[in-house]
Amino acid sequence: MEKRWNILQAEKSKAEALQQSLKINKTICDILVERGIDNFEKAKEYFRPQLTGLHDAWLMKDMDKAVQRITTAFEKKEKVLVFGDYDVDGTTSVAVMYQFLNKIYDASLLDFYIPHRYREGYGVSKMGIDFAAANNFTLIISLDCGIKSVDLIAYAKTLGIDFIICDHHLPDDIIPDAVAILNPKQKDCNYPYKELCGCGVGFKLITALAQHFNIEEEHYYCYLDLVATAIAADIVPMTGENRIMAFYGLEKINTNPNPGIKALIHLGGIQKKLSINNVVFVIAPRVNAAGRMDDARKAVQLFVEPEYEKALAFAEMLHSDNSDRKEADSSITEEALAIIDADEKLINKKTTVVFKDHWHKGVVGIVASRMIEKYYRPTVVLTQSGEVAAGSARSVPGFNLYEAIHACREYLLGYGGHFAAAGMSLLPENVTAFTDKFEAVVAATIEPHLLIPEIIIDSPVSFANINASFYNIISQMEPFGPENMRPVFIAKNVWDTGYSKIVKELHIRFVVKQDNTTFTGIGFNMATKFYLLQLQKPVDVVFTIDENEWNGTTTLQLKVIDIRLSE
Repeated sequence: MEKRWNILQAEKSKAEALQQSLKINKTICDILVERGIDNFEKAKEYFRPQLTGLHDAWLMKDMDKAVQRITTAFEKKEKVLVFGDYDVDGTTSVAVMYQFLNKIYDASLLDFYIPHRYREGYGVSKMGIDFAAANNFTLIISLDCGIKSVDLIAYAKTLGIDFIICDHHLPDDIIPDAVAILNPKQKDCNYPYKELCGCGVGFKLITALAQHFNIEEEHYYCYLDLVATAIAADIVPMTGENRIMAFYGLEKINTNPNPGIKALIHLGGIQKKLSINNVVFVIAPRVNAAGRMDDARKAVQLFVEPEYEKALAFAEMLHSDNSDRKEADSSITEEALAIIDADEKLINKKTTVVFKDHWHKGVVGIVASRMIEKYYRPTVVLTQSGEVAAGSARSVPGFNLYEAIHACREYLLGYGGHFAAAGMSLLPENVTAFTDKFEAVVAATIEPHLLIPEIIIDSPVSFANINASFYNIISQMEPFGPENMRPVFIAKNVWDTGYSKIVKELHIRFVVKQDNTTFTGIGFNMATKFYLLQLQKPVDVVFTIDENEWNGTTTLQLKVIDIRLSE
């Protein structure tokens, strides 16, 4: 599939001024300016994140109310239930809050609750509230959910149960009648940083509680490994406070991790220093698999278990769930792709909608993402859930999926989501009508260029400038994530040396040179572009830079993303 190349341009005067003050490579200064880091002070904060850079937790709207209500609960010996969603952000949030409260309150008056994905659905559930009522809980602290649960929180109130909501999702115009709502995205919340994940909001609450009760910082900073895991998994911007917490959380993961994280690292077979990338692709899928395939409660049990051997037993359950998830994901993706490939009319559409009643509900969102990798268009994957068809939708960057699904609501029983992802349910007999309407809506509203994948290229670079000190500065730009991605470079007029080759029928092992400098590299799933190297013409190469260890020697290599003939 051809891709659009978008080469960013830094403001020249700002980049030059930054280079004057930092005395580092101009290419790096261009990238920093593109990311809003345009003076010495901002660069210092960026390259040397400090925990003192975290904002005052008390600036968050309702923080005083939340702390006061928890203090009252302690004084009156009330039972407190920590409630969270079944994904990584939710389960880490619950683990952090539950462990911290355990340090300062009677453990017999505390419990946690994770809703079952299939029996209860996303967010605050009636079953959860009924559990609280039946067991005499009078305060629920909800994490990573609750901001949209107006009716359920009103129901809880009729049962004498108060709610403190810690959420980061965008509030609707009507918000729940909770004792306190901690959410920096509220219109009237003056908290300076708006992009916290659910676990980040929960961390702010335990920070304020610790300050209220004069508890030392070490008793809440010790949870930053779990906060970093949530930040990585929830794909929130890697800027500001998120980047500070991820930086120190990664440090803890690599020196003294939570026993549950340590067990997942062991089962994931990681023996070197972990990066955010490892957290996203090794730790997060295993935690998410618990909720996708079974019950996510065991993910919290993993994170709150102090003994490594016991934590390992829970980690093995998650590892097993993840193996099942991979198997289901792989076989369903194969079936779904076969449906499209078998029908030429489907190949040429602007959308993909596929439905089979036997597919596993827990992986349809992942399958939708896999379909986009091949066909790059808004995608819906549906399966049977009881009497209805239900599933997940994923978008391509820049297209508002939620609006498109909203326009098809006449055929839906229920739907929810946001710009990039959504979920829905409908009667099986309406699947065809929905498919046709969804195609018509998307075809009429999507801009054609959004159906071509885009590669954002940070800067041109010459091979001669890529050396150990250059790579060292790039490494200091970690942790990477949205709005602070690993820099992508373009090198122009590069020649094949004749030593490049296809490996394992899918990938290209590059050996290429520009002027007098030669680099090796790997291009995964790029074998179809090997003919460009065989033409013996200059090519432009798009890549990131990483290290390759072989026989005890470490060298820099290119991780090639795309190539095309030079103009």
